[in-house]
Amino acid sequence: MRKKIVAGNWKMNTLPKEGVELAKGVAAGRGEVCDSVEIIVCPPFTHIAQVVEAVEGKNVAVGAQDCATEVKGAYTGEISAEMIAALGCKYVILGHSERRQYYGETSESLNKKMARAYENNLMPIYCVGENLEEREAGRHFEVCKQQIEEVVFNLTAEQFAKLVIAYEPVWAIGTGKTATAEQAEEIHAYIREVLRSKFGAAAEQCPILYGGSCKPSNAGEIFSKENVDGGLIGGAALKAEDFLAIGKAF
Repeated sequence: MRKKIVAGNWKMNTLPKEGVELAKGVAAGRGEVCDSVEIIVCPPFTHIAQVVEAVEGKNVAVGAQDCATEVKGAYTGEISAEMIAALGCKYVILGHSERRQYYGETSESLNKKMARAYENNLMPIYCVGENLEEREAGRHFEVCKQQIEEVVFNLTAEQFAKLVIAYEPVWAIGTGKTATAEQAEEIHAYIREVLRSKFGAAAEQCPILYGGSCKPSNAGEIFSKENVDGGLIGGAALKAEDFLAIGKAF
């Protein structure tokens, strides 16, 4: 049975004090969510350490929102995977659509980031997905396949066993639009088929999360689909009550 995951991507939101309060709220309600569901919070770099401390022993994992391509050195402003791991992170989000769109992330840079993550025992949450133009042109399958082939296909079988995929319909992020549960299942099933072509039966164990405007009102329907193993949550992750309600949708 595949791992079920609900991960909160806080993006560039919360100051340290607010982030700690949010993390404590999630930790306080963790017992209301099934133990078999992995709960992850991904705060800004500035307060990862404080959030790790706030959720210690509460069965809540912490992830970072990105990491550097390089190991260390003269890279002003960058945060290495080793630094993130040293703070107590278990996961790192890589290839988020906002990183691709605003900061020019490419498959070349993401291959480097994936390598750094695995070197430091971080589990990547690798994001794939199409924008509105690509969806309307009927290229959504092609786009997702390319993003997987150019990065995920370079992993070893051992690395692939420690990977989480997040499908982001970019047109549904922050727009209020949401893919229907059927649309989510269709693309998730396709992604699993692409993974199966390279990794065989191991593809059945790779969690594929839905990452497009998932909220308490639609999580249950989306999560009921066979190939949807949870969510990468944006706005709804900024309220502990909403985030936990999504976790309880399982």
